[in-house]
Amino acid sequence: MLSYDVTEHGKPLQARLRETPKPTGTEVVVRITHSGVCHSDVHLWHGYFDLGGGKKAYLKDRGLSPPLTLGHEPLGIVEAVGPEVRGVAIGDKRVVYPWIGCDKCWACDEGLSTLCATPRNVGIAMPGAFATHLLVPDPKYLVDVSGIDDAFAATLACSGVTCYSAIAKAVPQMRAEDSIAVIGCGGLGLLAISMMKGMGFQNIVACDIDDRKLEAARGQGAARTVRSDAPEARKALNEATEGRLAAAVDFVGMAPTFNLAYSVLRKGGTYVLVGLHGGEIALPMPPIAQRSIAIVGSFVGTLGDMNGVVELAKAGKLQAPPINIKAPAEISSILEDLDQHRGIGRTVLDFSRIQETS
Repeated sequence: MLSYDVTEHGKPLQARLRETPKPTGTEVVVRITHSGVCHSDVHLWHGYFDLGGGKKAYLKDRGLSPPLTLGHEPLGIVEAVGPEVRGVAIGDKRVVYPWIGCDKCWACDEGLSTLCATPRNVGIAMPGAFATHLLVPDPKYLVDVSGIDDAFAATLACSGVTCYSAIAKAVPQMRAEDSIAVIGCGGLGLLAISMMKGMGFQNIVACDIDDRKLEAARGQGAARTVRSDAPEARKALNEATEGRLAAAVDFVGMAPTFNLAYSVLRKGGTYVLVGLHGGEIALPMPPIAQRSIAIVGSFVGTLGDMNGVVELAKAGKLQAPPINIKAPAEISSILEDLDQHRGIGRTVLDFSRIQETS
C-alpha cells in the first residue's frame, strides 16, 4: 500500500510503500477512493495546537510522533474482512466513521465516543486515510452513503458530524424570531449554513473576513453577512440579528471571533466553540451569570450524529460546499494553502486513479 506520511512536523509529507494490512477478527480493510483534507490536519502536520500566551499542546506529549498517516475523512471500497465480520461484504462502498473510542469506558458504552478519555481516532491515534488502504477495527464504523456524491460523502465523516453536533448544542435556546451566527465560512462553516437551512433555520448570519467566502455563504443559504474584521463588526452583527442573536457557532476559535460573538449574544444565548485556531481569553465572570450565557465546546460528533448527517444528505437537504478534487501527491501544497487560508470550500484527495494503476 502507498501512504503519504508526516515524517517531520511542518515538512512536506513523504510517499511511503508499506505492507497492506490483513484483517483479523472484526477488522475490515477499506481501499480508499476519496479522502477529505481538514484544517485539523494542518495542526497535526505542525505537531501542536496553540494555547495562547506562547503555550502549545504538542502531539509528542500525547505519545504521537512521526511517522504519522493523517486523514480522517475516508471513503472507499471494502477490500478484505476478518472472519468475525458481519453486515458488510467485499465490494461495498462505505464512509468510515473515524472518531473511535476505546469501547471500554462509560462514554463508549453510551455511544459518546467523542468523550472517551483514550480515543483511537483514525488519522490521529491510528493510521489515517492519506493512503490507499485503511484498517478499520469494526464494521459498525462503516456507513452506507449510497446516492451521495463520493467526494462530498467523504467530508461528512468530519465536517458533517462536526457541524451536526455543534448545531445540536446551539438549538435548545432558539426561538422562532431568533438568529444564529456562523463564525468562519471555510469548508465547515459553509456546510453548517447549508445544514441549518436544511433543518429549517431562516435567520442565519454568516461572519468572515473574506468577501469571497461571504458570497459563498449567501449561496449556501445565509440570510445576511457581516465582515467580522470591520471596525463596527459588533454593531453590524447586532443590527443584522435585530438584537436576537440566540446562538453563535464559531468555526475559527480565536479570541477576536469569541469576543465578537459573545458580546452580541442575547440573554440566555449560547456560544459553541468548534474551531481550533487557538489562543486564550479572559472574561469577567459576573456577566456570564447575569446574562445566563452558555459557553459550550464541541469536538467532532458521534456515530449517531454521522447517521443523522447521512440521512439529511440522502434526503437532499444538504448543499455541498465547493469541493476541489486533487491528486494525493499534492497533499503538502494543500496543507500549505489551508494554513494560509487560501481557497474556498473543501479539498478532497482522489485515490481512485492510484488504485487503478497500482
